[in-house]
Amino acid sequence: MIPRELLPNVLILLSSLFSSQRMEEITNVMEYEEIARQKLPKMVYDYYASGAEDQWTLEENRNAFSRILFRPRILVDVSNIDLTTTVMGFKISMPIMIAPTAMQKMAHPDGEYATARAASAAGTIMTLSSLATSSIEEVASTGPGIRFFQLYVYKDRNVAAQLVRRAERAGFKAIVLTVDTPRLGRREADIKNRFALPPSLTLKNFEGLDLGKMTVDKTSDSGLASYFVGQVDPMLSWKDVKWLQTITFLPILVKGVLTAEDAKLAVQNGVAGIIVSNHGARQLDYVPATITALEEVVKAAEGRVPVFLDGGVRRGTDVFKALALGASGVFIGRPVVFSLAADGEAGVRKVLHMLRDELELTMALSGCTSIEEITRNHIITDWDPPRSLPSSRL
Repeated sequence: MIPRELLPNVLILLSSLFSSQRMEEITNVMEYEEIARQKLPKMVYDYYASGAEDQWTLEENRNAFSRILFRPRILVDVSNIDLTTTVMGFKISMPIMIAPTAMQKMAHPDGEYATARAASAAGTIMTLSSLATSSIEEVASTGPGIRFFQLYVYKDRNVAAQLVRRAERAGFKAIVLTVDTPRLGRREADIKNRFALPPSLTLKNFEGLDLGKMTVDKTSDSGLASYFVGQVDPMLSWKDVKWLQTITFLPILVKGVLTAEDAKLAVQNGVAGIIVSNHGARQLDYVPATITALEEVVKAAEGRVPVFLDGGVRRGTDVFKALALGASGVFIGRPVVFSLAADGEAGVRKVLHMLRDELELTMALSGCTSIEEITRNHIITDWDPPRSLPSSRL
């Protein structure tokens, strides 16, 4: 019989063992979301999980992948498969990188530290959100790694300039400029929950700049929406991309492109890369899924700059489909925060490992031994013209 005074410790141990067993049984990325939903406060889970308004684009970001089918090639020697690729001049282990996701310490006490370490261990790139709960310098202190810094341009340009200079000094390798957020999209879950950053946390990159606290005002909006209205510049235009190029030596990628017209303007304005993104379906609802918009943007870029994709990636098959449509790589967001909430750094490591393994298997079963061998001919989309069959010879 267990002494009463030891019972709490035994219960903690049993809970830990059950949790560890549960984590070992996870077989795909999607399973982390339900665990995160159970573990996180409703306000936090809803913030990470929800999209704008009717959430049609949120669902479409996933559903659109399911309408793309494979044309696998057979009898190819796939005993050796190389997943390595080069992004912005840096060789990484796979074309799967981490997108900027805000306020990760709401998911786990280690927050962005854990994500940075997991990305480094996987040999891939982490993008740090400017709305992080760990500072640029703190993330850099976790050790070596290839890191990009995501930037919003604020009404006070000096704030943006200071953040860029800090990213340079900390060894970050690129600036990811978010361009689809002149105002925050209508996220009804956040409005209902009166979302605000928990009082124990701050936006670490803005400490000392009078921007670090996010509070709920007396309007019907969330605290995050109020923050954006007060700080982010709705007058952002292509001239600001030019301005940004004058204050940094780092390459600039624009995140939030969905059309050929804007892709062409991005190239004309000298960006180093384009990220096809609808902000995780959190801005304008009823825009296309990013996988649907990808090929249009790739064609418009004409190979002059690399094009990447984020939004809806949950399988290695999704990664393959994006690469076949011309992407140079993909970024993942929600899988990171859900796995972080479920199992900290170990969860993020496992997500990256599972996606890598799934991509490798997809390549093997499609007859591809390297990223370069993945072509448009390996997939069929619902917007393809009918294929003409070769006439048979009698």
